[in-house]
Amino acid sequence: MRKDDYQIHQINWQGITIEIRWNPDYLRYDENDVFMAHLEVEALSPERAPLPITRTGYRSHFTPPSEINEYGHPVNFVEAWLAEAAASPDWQAEQAKRMQLSLF
Repeated sequence: MRKDDYQIHQINWQGITIEIRWNPDYLRYDENDVFMAHLEVEALSPERAPLPITRTGYRSHFTPPSEINEYGHPVNFVEAWLAEAAASPDWQAEQAKRMQLSLF
């Protein structure tokens, strides 16, 4: 798979520059032209910053293209995914820890 087979988009989410790479036709898995899509989400700046969908700043997601197409665009899907995950109590607790200054 070549990098130019992907649509590449960048967004800024809460001060983090994120690259979204999307290939709706990543893998054909049967003779009926059914495809598996590939979505990559990577924090570019700060590099590999934790995101609510990945602690490492990188996420690879294989899915039927229809899952993303329901949102109209891969950017819309990722923004909704981030918003939903950011509302979780675990992410909220991690963010609070990051925001609190350490005394030691």
